[in-house]
Amino acid sequence: MLPHYYSLNEYLLNTFGSKMYKLALNARMTCPNRDGLIDTRGCIFCSAGGSGDFAGNAPTVTEQIEAGIRQVSGKYHGDDYIAYFQAYTNTYAPVEYLRNVYMEAALNSHIRIISIATRPDCLDDGICRLLADINSIKPVWIELGLQTTNCNSVRYIRRGYKNECFADAIMRLRHFHSCEHIIAHMIIGLPGETTADMLATASYISRYADGIKLQLLHILKGTDLADDYAAQHFHLPELDEYIDILEEIIKRLPPGMVVHRLTGDGPKKLLIAPMWSADKKHVLNTMNQRFMNDCLIQGSLYRK
Repeated sequence: MLPHYYSLNEYLLNTFGSKMYKLALNARMTCPNRDGLIDTRGCIFCSAGGSGDFAGNAPTVTEQIEAGIRQVSGKYHGDDYIAYFQAYTNTYAPVEYLRNVYMEAALNSHIRIISIATRPDCLDDGICRLLADINSIKPVWIELGLQTTNCNSVRYIRRGYKNECFADAIMRLRHFHSCEHIIAHMIIGLPGETTADMLATASYISRYADGIKLQLLHILKGTDLADDYAAQHFHLPELDEYIDILEEIIKRLPPGMVVHRLTGDGPKKLLIAPMWSADKKHVLNTMNQRFMNDCLIQGSLYRK
């Protein structure tokens, strides 16, 4: 039976010959949406960890890699890892600092891929040239938090850049051969967005990126979104509704686009809503059953 979607594991097997485990790393960055360059509040949904709530806090990249390997040794028995620079904006620093951080990961024998989460407005020519240097040593992936293309939602979440900035950054990355794979993050369930809005975002991502990370909107303690949710109690998708939207998106993605994630799982100690997302095993089992029942095929409604 054909797979319902092109998963990350399938892509890794096809491209590298093995599955890999992702090690979340903290390079002690900040974000222009927090330090005052653009704003001081951050994105409305972002917790104090800067989307890196699962990232390590060891002082060096090497120590974090070693600690991460020890932590997963009981459930992962391979020796191929992805170094994932996750917390905050991981190209928002002087080039030489970034070079040292990336090289420390790239020269580690356990690391096969360098994955860097950043913002499209933090990818100037100098950064792209540096990434090209690293990409010549180990494959580089770039993850960009687009989240939505709806202009009202962009303002609401305080993203801080226009959609055109995303497209420009990707063209710059391609021009400099800065990476092997570009991943765009998309949030499902932003307040006021219709299914048509979300399909428009997915279509936009399909034109530019190689992979997509689909993320349920989580309400986390300590965020401005949590305050807004307490005041308005806006609608969040139930599990079945979320899967309905997810299927419509997947059907419209290019068949070769890698689906890196179907939903996220925010830290349980911070999660306010939706609580159904806390039971990840149940969520994934329900998704897989629905995909099978509905005969889901990625790209079945894709149009260039």
